[in-house]
Amino acid sequence: MTKNLRPRGADSDCDDTLRMLQEELAQTNREVMALTIELETRLEQLRAAEERYRRLAENAPDIIYRVELPGGRCTFMNPRVEQVLGYAPGEFYADPGLLGRLPQPDDRAALEAALCGESAGGTILMRWQHRNGSAVWIEQDQTVVRGAGGAAAAVECIARDVTERKSLEEQLRQSQKMEAVGRLAGGVAHDFNNLLTVISGYGAQAISAIDPASELYGELREINSAADRAAGLTRQLLAFSRRQVLQPQAFDLNSVVGDMDRMVRRLLGENIELRTVLAQDESWIYADRGQLEQVILNLVINARDAMPKGGVLVLETAHAELGVSDSQRLVLSAPPGRYVTLAVRDTGHGMDEATLTRIFEPFFTTKPKGQGTGLGLSMVYGIVKQSDGALGVRSEPGKGTAFEVFLPPARQQGERSSETAGTAKQTKGSETILVVEDESGVRKLMSAALRKAGYSLLEASNGEEALAVAEGHAGAIHLVISDVVMPGIGGAELAKRLAALRPELKMLFTSGYSETGLANLTGPETPFLQKPFTPATLAAKVREVLDRS
Repeated sequence: MTKNLRPRGADSDCDDTLRMLQEELAQTNREVMALTIELETRLEQLRAAEERYRRLAENAPDIIYRVELPGGRCTFMNPRVEQVLGYAPGEFYADPGLLGRLPQPDDRAALEAALCGESAGGTILMRWQHRNGSAVWIEQDQTVVRGAGGAAAAVECIARDVTERKSLEEQLRQSQKMEAVGRLAGGVAHDFNNLLTVISGYGAQAISAIDPASELYGELREINSAADRAAGLTRQLLAFSRRQVLQPQAFDLNSVVGDMDRMVRRLLGENIELRTVLAQDESWIYADRGQLEQVILNLVINARDAMPKGGVLVLETAHAELGVSDSQRLVLSAPPGRYVTLAVRDTGHGMDEATLTRIFEPFFTTKPKGQGTGLGLSMVYGIVKQSDGALGVRSEPGKGTAFEVFLPPARQQGERSSETAGTAKQTKGSETILVVEDESGVRKLMSAALRKAGYSLLEASNGEEALAVAEGHAGAIHLVISDVVMPGIGGAELAKRLAALRPELKMLFTSGYSETGLANLTGPETPFLQKPFTPATLAAKVREVLDRS
């Protein structure tokens, strides 16, 4: 029998070693398991973070995309691109050149430079083309992603649609331009009306003193006729610059359009069909009826001239609600709310975008020389703005033009401003009148005409001098005739101070224009005489004011 030569303690040592190895393996397994769990946890967190950022990118209000370099291949495009430009993200992956074709030709170089990694960052403004052909203004920020060695590996871009902002900016610029032109036009008309008052006034006096059979009589009539035509031009300039004195009243727009039907048909001729569509409900507005009739006539004439070979003209009244977003489509905006509308649509040759941006400028016209002053639409613009209304226009070459006027409704039917009484037959008198006028030629004409009519005259060249005359004159002063706009103390302030000195005084205002509207200065019932005027008109108005209770 063979004997076991291994020492007795050897089995014990092997068992201990085996147990140690088993314990180390178990510990290693536990550590591996913990690392595995930690790794899975971190992978899950990474997947969740990636999902969050993907959702943010896909739901962002801006276009977010990534272009790999070199080559310019688009590897990510969020769904917002379809809402802004009409293209699905997959189209950019399938067609690598699509992105480069989006900008309009003048803007492609800027995008190409950005997507080649040449631009380290910053913002660029471009016009991209929508799938339907319309232009979309895009403001883009881009970041170059660097790879190993600092080389450009990709470009990540955020592109936002700023078309609405650009439209509002353009409206603001247009409004500021029109306001500046309006101030210039109003100032010119004011000064010109002072000159016309002198020309018309002395011309009328000369005509009344000359035998009608004289050759000079006819020449003077021609001078006065030219002055009248010039006065018409200044009235149009004043309407554009919103410096006309309006006489608002409540009336039904339907009745005005209906009353003008026959006149409009005569203006249009036989080759243009007129269609009148009136709102079913009464359309009461609060405006100057005469001015509104001028708006309709100017729009009708503009439409007629756009259809030399005939066509269809539609006059339509309706009711509409203007919202906040509607201001984007209007040339002249107004506060949101309920409005009565007047639409004038034609089937004429239409206008391109460049023409549309200028049609309301004074003296701008597309008609041949001698066939228009270019003041018709500017007059429409001014009257509508001064009436607290809104104005829109749509037109395309070959597709006609549509003007839409929005006017505030009357608070109640029959609402009226106080109307001036008819011209009195008696024009002479013996009362004392103070004439306040800073233009010496106009002041001399008024004083001479009123003295001829029997009145006693006091004169002042400005408000300060008028106050001194009123304080120093011992007798009664029955009437003060004052220009509205004068250096220093204006007509409205003068009236307030004179009322404290002589409460019984009556006031008559004159002006080539009213800077903020006569009603805002002195009250809607204040007597007013628009320049230019003749001596006869002045004498009649003076008598009318003096005879008022």
